[in-house]
Amino acid sequence: MSRVAVIENQVDAALKQLKKLMLKEGAFQEMKRRAYYEKPSVRRKRKSAAARKKRRRALARAGRSDDD
Repeated sequence: MSRVAVIENQVDAALKQLKKLMLKEGAFQEMKRRAYYEKPSVRRKRKSAAARKKRRRALARAGRSDDD
């Protein structure tokens, strides 16, 4: 869980910091995903697509580091 300290009643700055932290952690994406029921077949497709994307990114990164 994220925590942000409010210093000297600077609520706007703390809110901005909290939003940035939640965005980085993926909390907003998680809330959107949980807003509606997701069928198991759709969940499997989404997870496999994310795994393919992650694998492709890792391979691209590995290929890039070999060129150096």
